[in-house]
Amino acid sequence: MNKLLHVIRSADPLGGGPIEVVKRLAVEHINRGRQVEVVTLDPPNSPWLQDLPFPTHALGPVSTKYGYSRRLLPWLRAHASDFDWVIVNGLWQYTGFAVWRALRHSSTPYVVFPHGMLDPWFKRRYPLKHAKKWLYWPWAEYRVLRDARAVLFTSEDERRMARESFWLYSCHEEVINYGTAPPPEETAGERARFLERFPELQGKRVVLFLGRIHEKKGCELLINGFAKARRAAPPSPQPWHLVMAGPPATASYQRRLERLVIAHDLSEHVTWIGMLSGESKWAALRLSDVFALPSHQENFGVAVVEALACSVPVLISTKVNIWREILAEGAGIAEADDQNGTDQLLARWMSLPPATQLRMREKARLCFTNRFDVRDTATRLAVIFEKIA
Repeated sequence: MNKLLHVIRSADPLGGGPIEVVKRLAVEHINRGRQVEVVTLDPPNSPWLQDLPFPTHALGPVSTKYGYSRRLLPWLRAHASDFDWVIVNGLWQYTGFAVWRALRHSSTPYVVFPHGMLDPWFKRRYPLKHAKKWLYWPWAEYRVLRDARAVLFTSEDERRMARESFWLYSCHEEVINYGTAPPPEETAGERARFLERFPELQGKRVVLFLGRIHEKKGCELLINGFAKARRAAPPSPQPWHLVMAGPPATASYQRRLERLVIAHDLSEHVTWIGMLSGESKWAALRLSDVFALPSHQENFGVAVVEALACSVPVLISTKVNIWREILAEGAGIAEADDQNGTDQLLARWMSLPPATQLRMREKARLCFTNRFDVRDTATRLAVIFEKIA
């Protein structure tokens, strides 16, 4: 396993966790002396493609959500044999179907990371979209998974639930826990620079949400739960403050949440930060008292693991598929993905004695080291490739 090709619709970080996992995993393989390249359907001049630490082949632009590209299939047929393995990232895009068409009669094997896109939550939440997917499933996506050397799930929960979305389902399943890289060393003045940008956070105990502002993430639950828990919390010289960091899925959803904040009279206690990256992201995590994600569906949660890596305990729903591992390490609290569950998450955390919270911070970092370090992920992936070769 010396040469790997990742195929993904877009390398835009606004797309969420999959591309971050691809980048972290690619860097780790490169550090081990392997060659890694990435194919995307981005326009070649996309700013997020600049300075990537691996060769990237941008075959876009594409004009539809499906991402059909006339250039992708010929490129794969011409170059896929140069690689030992091809890794498809995500479903419901032309990228996977093109890989299947190019490699089904080839000696080059491919695997698929669904990235949670077979979770039955989508079927329940978007029944019309699911009906459209059924039209596509039998002649395309079903074959992509069936003929893959393996379909790689990030947890037992994801593997189990994937079987519930479509009755026509056949693939070779493997479970490989995702991971991410340890955070960089804290730079001098990092937190001070962040607080200069957001002075309202000075002296506050921060509950941090970091991710796309999307209904799937349970943002309304979090705002409602924070309002209730803050009112019930005992007086403190360091009052609680909620930070919502991430790009909005839509402007209308962002406005809806902002109206909810006003309705709870929380305008002075909630800060909207937008998307964070680099030093600002790590500063926000290190400044936080706790990380919160009451998501309705979360395959892995890169931001959850990044919080653990910064010794920040996590408050998550039981629909974040790594919740069992986190509870087993004592690194967070998990409840149901409803309003009562989210209320319990925040109330329980705010009522914990400081000594207990401190111990949980120590366990958060240990949880990352024991379970979610990308170096271990790269090792496990190599083992799986060797097993299924």
